[in-house]
Amino acid sequence: MGTLMSDLDETAACLEALGNPTRLAMFRLLVRAGDVGKSVGEIQASLSIPASTLSHHLKHLELVGLVSRHREGTTHTCRADYGTMNWLLTFLTEECCADSSTAPTVPHRAHKLSA
Repeated sequence: MGTLMSDLDETAACLEALGNPTRLAMFRLLVRAGDVGKSVGEIQASLSIPASTLSHHLKHLELVGLVSRHREGTTHTCRADYGTMNWLLTFLTEECCADSSTAPTVPHRAHKLSA
């Protein structure tokens, strides 16, 4: 997208946004919804969170470009931004692993964080 430093800043902002369990759950829900997306009401019902909490976290995801919101009549529909998601994944795999001679082998769920 830009210089290495701006890419690092953008990557850090995206990872920070996804580091919150509520925002990660919202993003996961929207990624699974595909291009159809979900209305704000559907997201709220699916995650059982207050409207003010939803609004706060949704704004954070929008700010870093992981989610877009569009008004369709009286309904606000949210969608995952697959371009940003793919950019983030590509940056992490290509840029962060650029000095290794082979791609790292990462077993599925190699490490689980304990609560």
